[in-house]
Amino acid sequence: MAKLIDFIKVTPQYFIPKHMLSSGMHWFMQVETPWIKNNVIKLLTKIYGINISEAADEDINNYPHFNAFFTRALKPEARPIDDTPNSWVSPVDGLISQSTHIEGNKIIQAKCHPYTVEALVGGDISYAKQFNNGDAAVIYLSPKDYHRIHIPVDAKLLSMTYVPGDLFAVNPATVRQVDGLFARNERLVIRFENEQGPFCLIMVGAIFVGSMETVWEGKITPDYEPTIQHWDYQDNNIQFNKGDEIGRFNMGSTVVLLTTEEQLPELGKIHANTPIKMGELLAKYPNT
Repeated sequence: MAKLIDFIKVTPQYFIPKHMLSSGMHWFMQVETPWIKNNVIKLLTKIYGINISEAADEDINNYPHFNAFFTRALKPEARPIDDTPNSWVSPVDGLISQSTHIEGNKIIQAKCHPYTVEALVGGDISYAKQFNNGDAAVIYLSPKDYHRIHIPVDAKLLSMTYVPGDLFAVNPATVRQVDGLFARNERLVIRFENEQGPFCLIMVGAIFVGSMETVWEGKITPDYEPTIQHWDYQDNNIQFNKGDEIGRFNMGSTVVLLTTEEQLPELGKIHANTPIKMGELLAKYPNT
């Protein structure tokens, strides 16, 4: 019965115009007519159980449109950054839907749904090889979660690649049904490095994710481009400290983290479906 329910939920996604609907959602989220945006905020806050008391500004009238509310800043005390030495914190609020060791170059998305690191990072084989036998974690953000993305550890930004793709939902039913979902959807592949080595943070787009943006390039989508785009920052000396904001989603989506072999083994050993808040301890480097 569970498989049938998943099938019913997922199959229509193959036929609907996902990019057009997502562009429409992005437009709607920018509507500034007060009675429209205020009522939408009230309705979705009630439906999803959004905790407005955590917001830096609790007055919904002060947000120019729904997107501004959805990507709202929080009070500093709402998300303290764990200060455990030599550790990573969660970059987002969400559910750790998967935590796994990378078998060679393969990540098992769900039973019988493997995909390769090469496919995930947009076909860059030499870069992908760095993560052979490393560790990975997938964090799913639901609409109720805080939607700014923060860096999990002190690091330098190396580059970013926009990989065009589909816009399937990233909810658990779709993860179970769609082969290679995270290597199939549109995504931003963001490369970092620090003293412990390189790591990768991937922002995965999805249907109704009205936009993805970073603090260094601004809004990336929409528009939805047909070809891969790449930005190189190695000579720009862009440094971030643990917990600094690096980007944001509109609506729910997914972040994937990749580390090299033996760099952060705890990242691949977290119990599935563990809820976590941005800034909470995610994993510690070995021998610390």
